[in-house]
Amino acid sequence: MRIGLLTKSGYPYAAGEGRVWCDRLVRGLAGHEFDVYALSGSARQEELGWVELPPQVRRVRTAPTWSAEDDGRSHGRRERRRFAEHYGDLAAAVCGADEDLADRFRSGLYGLAELAREHGGLTGALRSETAVRALEAHCRAPGARRSAHAARVPDLLAVAARLERALRPLSLDWYDEESLGAVDLCHAASGGAAALPGLLAKRFFGVPLLLTEYGVRLRAHYLTPDAAAPSPPVRALIAAFHGRLATEIYHQAALITPGNSHARRWQVRCGADPARLRTVYPGMDNARFAAVAEARSGTADDGEAAPEANTLVWVGRVEPAKDLIALLHAFAEVRGKEPTARLRVIGAPAADPESAAYLAHCRSLAAHLFPDEAADAHAVGENPVSFEEIGDPEAPDLADAYAGGSVVVLPSVVEGFPVSLVEAMLCGRATVSTDVGAVVEVIGGTGLVVPPRNPRALAEACVSLLRDPERRARLGAAALARARELFTVEQNTAAFRGIYLELMSRCPVRRDICDGAGDPLLFAHPAEVHVPGPWAVRPQTTEAGPPPAAAPVPEPRPAGTASGRAPGPAPEAPPVSAGVTSSPEVSS
Repeated sequence: MRIGLLTKSGYPYAAGEGRVWCDRLVRGLAGHEFDVYALSGSARQEELGWVELPPQVRRVRTAPTWSAEDDGRSHGRRERRRFAEHYGDLAAAVCGADEDLADRFRSGLYGLAELAREHGGLTGALRSETAVRALEAHCRAPGARRSAHAARVPDLLAVAARLERALRPLSLDWYDEESLGAVDLCHAASGGAAALPGLLAKRFFGVPLLLTEYGVRLRAHYLTPDAAAPSPPVRALIAAFHGRLATEIYHQAALITPGNSHARRWQVRCGADPARLRTVYPGMDNARFAAVAEARSGTADDGEAAPEANTLVWVGRVEPAKDLIALLHAFAEVRGKEPTARLRVIGAPAADPESAAYLAHCRSLAAHLFPDEAADAHAVGENPVSFEEIGDPEAPDLADAYAGGSVVVLPSVVEGFPVSLVEAMLCGRATVSTDVGAVVEVIGGTGLVVPPRNPRALAEACVSLLRDPERRARLGAAALARARELFTVEQNTAAFRGIYLELMSRCPVRRDICDGAGDPLLFAHPAEVHVPGPWAVRPQTTEAGPPPAAAPVPEPRPAGTASGRAPGPAPEAPPVSAGVTSSPEVSS
């Protein structure tokens, strides 16, 4: 089977979201071919290069979303009229509050895509005065959103610029019979812009779309502040566009695989059909944590001592959503009841100035809460709170970070799928978490859960586990068993292997095989080509030769590829006459 893997700001780049999961999926499904279509997020990401790709990745096509150059094509009168009509439909759906405008959004989106495919010039048209005037007309029209009525000219210019950026995938040269038209299935690794090429592949070629969302793209858009768009009309209109796009993606996807029930609820709220939703938990590498899990009850095989029983550990990205402030205040109460308790804050390097400033604030607060012990704050073990960085030469690696304490704490106020929590479970650690996102679903009764933004409840839960080693051991063992059953790479890969084959059986791509004159060949798809086995053959053309270059014909693959086996050369077919392609059984 030939899979078109669609990503944005991720695989195959060395730095990006979802990179590790995509790499594990591709390597785990070695019996399939993968064509990767990647939208890069920044010039820096492209400079860092790609990860090492396995041999089943046959093609990689990339395109930037952070910059776009006009292709130099201009529209004639007819094309300008088509653009105004289609962009008007899109603007009406974005500016209007009526839920029945989904058809106009669909008409505008696909109309613009067809215009770009046939004539080009879409980038320049999206930046034109025509686009701004269409937005203005629909913002002032009856039935428009209340916030849209307040949009001024600078707001309209900002909205037009953001829509142009969001619609850049429509202008790519990926939509032909040799690119996305040649794949059997499009698998979008996230929603939003990454899934746009999949929508067009289904529109132009009938290729089924599989959507995987471990973090709902629309939710991330709502929660991520846009410092460059302080105006409420701009935020409202762009949010409306992303909402309409998410609804269309959910409507067109043959199957949607959320990573947890929290994401599933978001998708249903945004218009996804519950009958086409199937939860597939992300897969984590259990092998890297196995040694820590085996040593959780006492000493490791090499005789090293178990981690200190009075140490709390936090691991993750340092950002305000993780609420390390509440954790520090809670630890102050823990120290009042357990004077020997320690806290290790182990975070990834700060990715932006906001994260760096938040980390500096946390360090300052720790020095303020423990003034008598802050004289030697840079030495691990000298201060009750230590700040360490994963990847630093003196810092532990990820598995050792979880091994450095007996209780892992997650005090977040916003959380999607809690990866660090699963890693702690794979290490056999007892956990204390806040009730946000998919935390309760992941924990499943194997850890303590407290309300968010409640340092006192967090402290009480931590103290109860620090004082009860037997309870810690029971919870850790239960967490390990649950994580190995639900959250491993093997579980994730097996789920998608079955989903791929199921979608191909329900939504096969029908491609016409033509003779040299361009006429469809009779019996070009005999039943045998869908059955794995040595009798499966590649359809052959007549002696007249292949079709002309103006009508390229994709070469079908043997059924063995669709069954998950590694592709190989097909058996030689017998001669064919009268313009009919057949299998050995048919020809006899």
